[in-house]
Formats: sequence, C-alpha cells, structure tokens
Amino acid sequence: MIDLYTWTTPNGRKASVMLEECGLDYNVNPVNIGAGEQFEPGFLKISPNGRIPGIVDNDATGGPHSVFESGAILVYLAEKTGRFLPTSEPARSSALQWLFWQMGGIGPMMGQAGHFMNADEQIPYAIDRYVSESARLIKVMDDRLGEAEFLGGEYSVADIATYPWVVLAYEPIKQAKADIVGEAANTKRWLDAIAARPAVKKGMAIPVVETAT
Repeated sequence: MIDLYTWTTPNGRKASVMLEECGLDYNVNPVNIGAGEQFEPGFLKISPNGRIPGIVDNDATGGPHSVFESGAILVYLAEKTGRFLPTSEPARSSALQWLFWQMGGIGPMMGQAGHFMNADEQIPYAIDRYVSESARLIKVMDDRLGEAEFLGGEYSVADIATYPWVVLAYEPIKQAKADIVGEAANTKRWLDAIAARPAVKKGMAIPVVETAT
C-alpha cells in the first residue's frame, strides 16, 4: 500500500494520476497547503522541502520508503510497476527529456504566470514575462505534438507530468498570447485524448476536499 500526501494543485495531481494509471492501491492524505500543513514535522520527514506531493511506499524492499518531488515520484512508480517509462533507448531518453522539460519549464513558468496574473498587486512586467514564456513553451509542445502522438512518443510519465498544468493554463495563455501560441491544434488534440482516459479523470479529482457550507 502507498500513502499519498497531496493537495489540489497540478503537482499533486501528477502523483494521483500516476497512481491511478498504474493501478496501485493507495491511501490519500490531504495536506492543506493554505493552512501551512506542509510545514508540519510529520510531513517534513516525508518531503524535506515542504512541498506536496510526497509518497510512502510501505511495500518497498527493506521497509517503508518515502519519495518527494513530483518528477521523482513518477519515475519511482514507473520503475516499480514497469509502466509509462520505456526501459530501452531511445524511447526512455525521449520520455525523460520531456519529463525534465516539464519540471524545469512548464511547471515553474506556468506557476509564476498564474501567481502574478492573480496577485492583488498587478505587476505588468512580471505578468508579461511569465505569460510570454508559458506561451512559448506551449508552442514548443505543440510543435512536438505535430511530430508524435504524445510528448515522449508513446504515453508516458512526460504526459502525466505535463497535463495537470497545461489543462489549466492552455486557454488563458492562448487568449493572452495568441501571437505566440498560434492555433495550437496539436496541443488541443493531446489535451482531449488525455482527458478521456479513465485514470486521468479519477486522479484529477483527488484529493476530495470538503468545503464549508
């Protein structure tokens, strides 16, 4: 059994989608980052950086093993199950390149774009900088998806990592920077294909957070 510590963010959804795709049994432990629960000592033992998601694999060789950082979690689960990360080259390298591309670009840039677009203090330079770079990355992605069905060639950890971010940012970034993004039909096709996957539907709804009425 795997314990998942997560919240309702794109990075959190990477882990829950991957767990669903791999068909692994897991317990969901919500970590309310708005309330600062990510800095509680118990969670910091799992994720020393104080960021979700984190997992504990209770069935690991040698006893329970914790993994933090969403990209590392995806690779760990892929290697544990033998799914969504090719074992031979060049397919493995292709999937990892696009996974790291997401980790170093899509996540940080779209995260900053969202932060500054929704901030109480509007800073035009910051908004334009991060929205423009996010638009450029969507164009890079769209060009790639014109060559292959999925980012790594076949459906892989690269798509699982990228989808939760792009599904939120695609429309607002496209509207804001249509001159950079262009039609982005390949990206739209990719978004629709991944959204239709049953495991993605389930994983994107985790964790279930009760709201006060």
